[in-house]
Amino acid sequence: MKVIAALAALVIASSQAAPGDYAGMIAAWRADREARLKAEYGWLTVVGLHWLKEGENRVGSEPGVQVPLPASAPKRVGVITLKNGVARFVPGSSPVLTRGKPAGAMNLKPDTSPDYDTLDVGPVRFFVIQRENRIGVRVKDNQSEARRQFRGLKWYPVDPSWRVRAKFVPWDKPHTLTFDTEIGTKEPEPSPGYVTFTRAGKEYRLEPVVEEDHLWFVMRDQTSGKSTYAASRFLYVPMPKDGYVDLDFNKAENPPCVFTAFATCPLPPPQNRLALPVTAGEMLYAH
Repeated sequence: MKVIAALAALVIASSQAAPGDYAGMIAAWRADREARLKAEYGWLTVVGLHWLKEGENRVGSEPGVQVPLPASAPKRVGVITLKNGVARFVPGSSPVLTRGKPAGAMNLKPDTSPDYDTLDVGPVRFFVIQRENRIGVRVKDNQSEARRQFRGLKWYPVDPSWRVRAKFVPWDKPHTLTFDTEIGTKEPEPSPGYVTFTRAGKEYRLEPVVEEDHLWFVMRDQTSGKSTYAASRFLYVPMPKDGYVDLDFNKAENPPCVFTAFATCPLPPPQNRLALPVTAGEMLYAH
């Protein structure tokens, strides 16, 4: 799960703004979200995900390779050899950069590592990802059609009533939250506790995991599949303070799989499927 948080590079604005500044704070946060989506190597640039087979996997733009790159890349970029769970890259004759320097033969650290390896060929970047025992290569292209044609996000109007004070209850013993994903894998993550909040006189509960220095909720509600994305919605909030958190549903956002077919998004566990319509935050994205 740290993969999505790291790639999204979430910037969580303060939830302590004065009431008169609230609408402006949400507007600034939303503008920042759009900027991050449109940035180089953001989610709008993801154009491929190719699962590696044991042995040699050729990389390039020529037909028949196991890791195809966009047409702007050289025909033969190199070979990734997968052996016993380790992916080793050997470049071909075309220049390939890693962290701005020429890449030689190297074992590629997957994206489950905080300092995973990336390889660049012009506007194209590729790197190894690991999901359970599956190892693949994700491809990004700064000249992608999705990035070039991005026309902005659609949001519900800002509604301060959806900034909800919630009680945080820590688990009394270690607790794991297991997510199914859109690619059929399972991702178990430790959960620090749960939150409860009240809306229209009814109490609701959500369970988060921890990402970086904030709580991350993967949820669904009664707008899902109607005015919001069907599979899931994400919400990131600051860590609990004095036993409470601010759930600001005006910052609810779409997962990366809304913008590309090559994401591996988690799905909400049953306990995070709210029996109420959360009419706040990011709406369906019009491609």
